[in-house]
Amino acid sequence: MTPTRFSAAALLLLAQLGGGCASTTTTTPPTAAVSTATAEAVNQPAAAPVQPPFKVVLEQFADLRILRYQVPGFESLEPRQKELLYYLYEAALSGRDIIYDQNYKHNLRVRRTLEAVWQANEDRRVATTNQAEIEQAGKFATYAKRVWFSNGIHHHYSTRKLVPECTPAYFKELIFATDAKLLPLEKGESVTKFLATITPIIFDPTVAPKRVNQEAGQDLVKTSATNFYEGVSQSEVESFYKKKINTKDATPISYGLNSKLVKDRQNRVTEQVWRVGGMYGEALAKVVFWLKKAIEVTDTPEQKVALERLVEFYQTGDLKKWDEYNIAWVHDTKSRTDVVNGFIEVYGDPLGYRASYESVVSFKDLEATKRIKAIGDEAQWFEDNSPIKPEHRKQNVVGITAKVITVVVEGGDAAPGTPIGINLPNATWIRKEHGSKSVNLGNIVDAYGAADAGGMLEEFAFDDAEQERAKQYSGLAGKLHTDMHEVIGHASGQINKGVGTPKETLKSYASALEEARADLVALYYLPDPKLVQLGVAPSADVAKAEYDSYIRNGLMAQLVRLQPGEMVEEAHMRNRQMVAQWAFEKGKKGNVIERVTREGKTYFHITDYDKLRGLFGQLLRELQRITSEGDYAAGKALIETYGVKVDPVLHKEVLARYQKLGIAPYAGFVQPHLTPVMREGKMVDVKLDYPASFSEQMLDYGRKYKLLPNYN
Repeated sequence: MTPTRFSAAALLLLAQLGGGCASTTTTTPPTAAVSTATAEAVNQPAAAPVQPPFKVVLEQFADLRILRYQVPGFESLEPRQKELLYYLYEAALSGRDIIYDQNYKHNLRVRRTLEAVWQANEDRRVATTNQAEIEQAGKFATYAKRVWFSNGIHHHYSTRKLVPECTPAYFKELIFATDAKLLPLEKGESVTKFLATITPIIFDPTVAPKRVNQEAGQDLVKTSATNFYEGVSQSEVESFYKKKINTKDATPISYGLNSKLVKDRQNRVTEQVWRVGGMYGEALAKVVFWLKKAIEVTDTPEQKVALERLVEFYQTGDLKKWDEYNIAWVHDTKSRTDVVNGFIEVYGDPLGYRASYESVVSFKDLEATKRIKAIGDEAQWFEDNSPIKPEHRKQNVVGITAKVITVVVEGGDAAPGTPIGINLPNATWIRKEHGSKSVNLGNIVDAYGAADAGGMLEEFAFDDAEQERAKQYSGLAGKLHTDMHEVIGHASGQINKGVGTPKETLKSYASALEEARADLVALYYLPDPKLVQLGVAPSADVAKAEYDSYIRNGLMAQLVRLQPGEMVEEAHMRNRQMVAQWAFEKGKKGNVIERVTREGKTYFHITDYDKLRGLFGQLLRELQRITSEGDYAAGKALIETYGVKVDPVLHKEVLARYQKLGIAPYAGFVQPHLTPVMREGKMVDVKLDYPASFSEQMLDYGRKYKLLPNYN
């Protein structure tokens, strides 16, 4: 398994820090032209009416902000390309129910309950002047929106259970104020019995407290609420796959990627495969319906083959078909349009086998792609000059396609929270033999930059010089880091012959170690003169801005995502803290990173950027060795020593400083809405608009894409 995404939350926090994010402003919609008649009437050129700036930030609640992104260039696409994107858009959203069910077995019923009583809550809120009831209504609405944002009742990032701040008594009143026909009742179930069942699922913090548990020493399967396993223990899962996996197979399938592992009536461990006619069959049938329509209007023959293979995979559930699809997808390099669709990333599985449904529909940003392509074209140079051991380098880096994309819609695990960079496929042998695609989600990055609330940089940067460097270079620095993380980071290195995949050898630490490895490739090369030579970086100050941001975030700023007393469990956070903390500790003798206390506030100041680069190179060499050799003990030691524990005193200070800023640490997006324009039964155009209400979009999705039963 090779997880390949930066979290959207990480990018937003970096944006608020003033480093590691886009600083460019989102382009406003083109102004409308004034009619010729009006211009002639006054006999002089008429000025175009001024439109208000595009509203990026829609609302903020709890620890979340809801944003919008624009889709520049959509109108200039050919009608056939718009039609293709529309079909892929519908396919993406048709899998929405799947991610809810994957995250927790009661999620669909909870979500449908919230949708059913939403109007009753709104009616109460607007009809009363009783402040206590208004507060209860507001608390319920916030909880509902948090569930929508997280695709279930567990926080999208920490994976801890979300518990409503409204009272169970108020919730009960909403249930009985709602038409029973709207409630997700099971056959023969009364409203009273339903309420007794659903209330503890929603309100009891001890019921399914954690979606993904990564705490060492515990049974990670039994203590995780994710719906990937039922009735089995961690040891049973590991034993099941140990018997199935042949470590000598040079082209192994991604075992367990598209199934739920359960015990049958004979107490045998077995897989329930996600496919048409199997588990999630109703939703996947609709995904296939739209993919088949897309096949008829593809950009290229290669794209058609790829989508045909994807359809075959969904129809059969055969993981060899999944590999065939990925190979075909990698070789589709000429299409302007593209799509990621499938069971992709394994962050939601504590053991790293099963993947969550997601989709990203996009088209290539031709101009912005020049930057990332320049890096991808030199992938072999970067590999040859890496500080890793020669035997761990790829002798022939093949098939890296790098581009900046303009996102049209995201679905499943990619929304509302979103990646900013993607490198796929995840299968190591496919990447080695056929290559990979690396993308930077350009308009998403721009939207995050435009939504920068400010304040974080001023609060946590060491001095004016650091702030000025960030303001000048952070946008480019963040994009370059993402580009190199995806293009040459995940694509670099190779596993020794006979060593299993990271999910088999490094187990629950695989995701964090892989993200750290990719980060370190980017960090090591950011100051390299090669980037100036390629014309993608103007000077070494770009690297300094990113180094400042990375250390600041890894040692302090990202702690705002944790509650007092919590340890770090999320893979990206473990990665960043491990890298930053290791560099800080190993650089103490030379005072490479200086911890400074000034007026009761802590700062981390880099005193020697060259030595820090050397430390990054040393850690990269060790991480690649761990990955190549499958050294579980060394990988575990790195993460547990440097990436998990939190200094409670520093944490308390960071939370207090951050609270004064009034900034939500996480953000995600409402999705653009596509509407086909039909003429005589044929689609002649597709119109795109930008919804302005998160709750309305979620309610609309709940109605339109209700494709699975409450329990699957």
